[in-house]
This record gives sequence, C-alpha cells and structure tokens, in this order.
Amino acid sequence: MKQQVHFITLATADLDAARSFYCDGLGWQRLLDVPGEIVFFQIAPGVVLGLFDAEKFDRDLGGAAGVTGTTGASGVTLAHNVGGPEEVEETVALMLAAGGTVLKRPQPGEFGGIFHAHVQDPNGVVWEIAHNPGWRIDENGDVVFG
Repeated sequence: MKQQVHFITLATADLDAARSFYCDGLGWQRLLDVPGEIVFFQIAPGVVLGLFDAEKFDRDLGGAAGVTGTTGASGVTLAHNVGGPEEVEETVALMLAAGGTVLKRPQPGEFGGIFHAHVQDPNGVVWEIAHNPGWRIDENGDVVFG
C-alpha cells in the first residue's frame, strides 16, 4: 500500500453548523456539497476533508454490531500551520468569530519551539493553529523538517 491519504472524513453531528463555520465563517470553498449528507473541501493537493452527517456516517459503516463512527476519536487534532505568531492570533480570532471555542489561547508551545493555540469547531473537531519555524513545505508540497 502506498503511504498516502486522500480523504479525511469526520462524522458531524450538525452538518449545517459545520457548513456555516467553514464556509461562512472561515471562507472555505466547497468542492462538493450534498445537503443533509456531506460537504467536501479540497485541503491540499490530492487531499479532501469530508464532513459527513453523523447518522449517515454510521449507516455507511454498514451497521456492524457495536461499531459507530460517532463515538469520537481520542487524541486527534487537525493542524493548520501559518507563517508567524501574528497569523496564529489572526486565525484564532477568525475561528472564534465563526463560532469556534478557544481551548488554548495563542502562546508558546511546551515542545518544539512552536507558537500555537487550540480551537474547537462547533462539532467538536479540535484544530491546532501553529507557527513552527522548525519545518517548511517545499516546492513539491512535501514537509521538510529542520
């Protein structure tokens, strides 16, 4: 199997709130929007984020006994990296105005020399907004450490 991921799909308890947060609040452009079911966003070359209605997400899993996609993931964040500490502050303010909840205000990180914050979207997805001078994205779109 190739080392790659093309879709990240998150079960979403309130699809309308998610759509409003990402589209109206943050200005994201939808790749595909199926009302009452799922909304897709192109988040990187070859990578799509899907916010899937939680009830339909569970049905899509096939109804295996005791298996649901809406029980939540533990220890997972989505990260958005920016060019400097001031962009961390600006992005957190935008997410707060869009209906997000600040879990950790912008501040120096405990590890790795980063400046970051944590913001939760209306459906509980936790985002880390960070400036990390220890890595960059090269011209091919690959992450380079150091």
